[in-house]
Amino acid sequence: MIGRLVTFVGKLLIVLALTTIGWVVAYRFIPVPLTWPMARDAIQGKHVERDWVPLSAIAPAVPRAVIGAEDSRFCSHSGFDLKAIEAAARKNAAGKRLRGGSTISQQTAKNAFLWPGRSYLRKGLEAYFTVLIELIWGKPRIMEVYLNIAEMGPGIYGVEAAAQHYYNRSAARLSLTQAARIASILPQPIKRDPTKLPRAVRKHARQIERWDRVVRNEGTAACLG
Repeated sequence: MIGRLVTFVGKLLIVLALTTIGWVVAYRFIPVPLTWPMARDAIQGKHVERDWVPLSAIAPAVPRAVIGAEDSRFCSHSGFDLKAIEAAARKNAAGKRLRGGSTISQQTAKNAFLWPGRSYLRKGLEAYFTVLIELIWGKPRIMEVYLNIAEMGPGIYGVEAAAQHYYNRSAARLSLTQAARIASILPQPIKRDPTKLPRAVRKHARQIERWDRVVRNEGTAACLG
């Protein structure tokens, strides 16, 4: 009885592994059709704006801005920034505002394949999918997917929809300042509007603009081509 149960569980795990790998391979080549937040908004009857564009149709200032703002070691880590995780753990242990230390790769894995939450199951699956997309997609595709599915306002998903909504232009024509302002709202996209930033966030956006030169000079975004 126990032997059959072990065999069944083993076969089930193999099927799940093959299914998830196939899912990741599919998203390597096709646009992610739907995410949990998009489905949530649609179910609630909210208008959803999104327009998938390739990385080549996005102004280079945009990925540089999100690297500077969200994940400065994006090109050098393998999906997990251990230094950021350690720093977040220290801040959390000290009772400061909760920080996750998630990389762009982790955020992409979560947004593309999973649901929001902080359970150990969800975090474990996030780590699993992060490893898969790092191995199967590579950095340019991870950035492309991230910039197309990240929530950038109420019902606004992806940088093309954000560029059209906030600035009435395509993502390819975003200026450095506009890219920095969009990057500055990513931690709280529902509460912030890049065209009406409070003083503290405007200051952060200007800092992101200054980081752009550092990102270019140090080759921090070199993995994107």
